[in-house]
Amino acid sequence: MENLHEVFEHEIKDLYSAESQLLKALPKMAKGATNEELRQAFMNHLDETETHVMRLEQIGKLCDVVVRGQKCKGMEGLITEGSSLLEEDKNAARDAALIPAAQRVEHYEMAAYGSALAFANLLNLSEAATLLQQTLDEEKAADTKLSEIAERVVNPDVPATDKSKASR
Repeated sequence: MENLHEVFEHEIKDLYSAESQLLKALPKMAKGATNEELRQAFMNHLDETETHVMRLEQIGKLCDVVVRGQKCKGMEGLITEGSSLLEEDKNAARDAALIPAAQRVEHYEMAAYGSALAFANLLNLSEAATLLQQTLDEEKAADTKLSEIAERVVNPDVPATDKSKASR
């Protein structure tokens, strides 16, 4: 990379790959959740993720960026880590573990969208910046929703200790 537009292009491709990977991971997370509200949050975010992919394709057209062809290894790692939780027993504790795994994904996306937005603004790509801001706002809202579900519903349902281990 030699200029800001190339850095911007790299971010857009990385985000496209990340969002495309999430399209496959979110249904699995939803299916693995025991709490209905958490399951619905995952499914709602799947719908948003489809929109995010379309926006990135739109940005690609606006900015002459081919969005395909790059693999986001960061998202791949986060999804692998989160997917390993689905091998645990299906219970409230697993739901409590799925939430921070999903929030790590959201934080990764917020960092990437924030950077891409900053680059778009510096490059005077106002239409792209508007689309990136919309998605960034949705990622922040998803993170907030996950925190709210964790604090209000999921975490209080998880036993604080394993009584059989606590008595040793």
